[in-house]
Amino acid sequence: MDYSKFIARASEVFRASEIRELLKVVEARKVISFTGGYPDPQTFPRESLAKIAYEVIVNYGDRALQYSPTKGVTVFRQTLIKYLKDKDVKVSKEDDIIVTTGSQQGLDLISRTLIDPGDYIVTENPTYLAALTAFRTARPNVVGVPIDEWGMRTEVLEEKLRNLESSGRRVKFVYTIPIAHNPAGTTMSPERKKHLLELASQYDFIVIEDDPYSFFVYDEADVTRLKTLDSEGRVVYLSTMSKVLSPGIRVGWILGPQQLIDLFERAKQSADLHTPTLSQYIAKEAIEKGVVSETVEKARKIYRVKRDAILSALSENMVENSWWVKPVGGLFLMVWLPPEIDTREMLPTAIDEGVAYVPGAPFFVDESGRNTMRLNFSYPSIEEIRSGIEILGRIVRRKLGR
Repeated sequence: MDYSKFIARASEVFRASEIRELLKVVEARKVISFTGGYPDPQTFPRESLAKIAYEVIVNYGDRALQYSPTKGVTVFRQTLIKYLKDKDVKVSKEDDIIVTTGSQQGLDLISRTLIDPGDYIVTENPTYLAALTAFRTARPNVVGVPIDEWGMRTEVLEEKLRNLESSGRRVKFVYTIPIAHNPAGTTMSPERKKHLLELASQYDFIVIEDDPYSFFVYDEADVTRLKTLDSEGRVVYLSTMSKVLSPGIRVGWILGPQQLIDLFERAKQSADLHTPTLSQYIAKEAIEKGVVSETVEKARKIYRVKRDAILSALSENMVENSWWVKPVGGLFLMVWLPPEIDTREMLPTAIDEGVAYVPGAPFFVDESGRNTMRLNFSYPSIEEIRSGIEILGRIVRRKLGR
């Protein structure tokens, strides 16, 4: 039966994620994977979480196994706010917080409530692919701003804002990953953070700050959040437990002005009623018992060694005219290869030879980065990192006839 006549035209915006499709290939074949942002399983606090889960069900079972408020379990929200304050994230008296089913739901709620078709929004170019996917369901005009080693080039942003204003258009929000950027690995300089907030005030837009990776910083860097620098209530702050505890918990959050949080709450009610109550209680206990802090410290040490290993392997194996930014934190970096290379075309060869990566073009607003690839270094072992980069270097040289 042909079901196409039953499908809404609006569903045309739902595209298959290249990353999720790649993960199917990686699962089906034995390859070295630089694809998804998987934490290293050895960082998972299995025994601690097993004990916490047991205690939660025994001690809080009547509540932990029950429905809970859409905005989140009250005691967990209180714990979460204290946790964020302890991590130097400013929480003002005008702020509120909503618990989401991973930070991806936060992006979806923002898309569904803040974007009308034809609105102008701004992202870094490149930016997080799943954010672009979420935003595009609302059919906005997406404006990309290039990055360099110090993050978003806010002087280019200012020029684009000026041009849009002169033509009678305004920007709704700027979406940014200022610390340990995904995919590029860059971190925004203090001067550019200040400039971005000045532009938000001058041109009257909101800043959506996505912050999954600032807990994993390996070198000395400014990790002050935009939310902490904000004095006008313009920053909406998203983060998640996926990298600091476990992605399987599926707990994220949005911190921002109460008026917006109330709006997100109403939108979430129609999506899933609430984030799993049991997960919230487990996350609460994991924070309060220090399990999250222990996991972050363990993971930071492991990921720093892996970060250094992939940088060393790239330096030894990649051809001239390739470049990348040394990430001060996070789980990713992006490699720019010579312009003759199309990483999407190269991918089947790489998979056949035992390596998978994510082609970079989909991370770009205009899909311009056809010679780029995003590499994750948190999941593969040190030996896999060295071997995988050696294979990729060999393929690139062969493609270039060297």
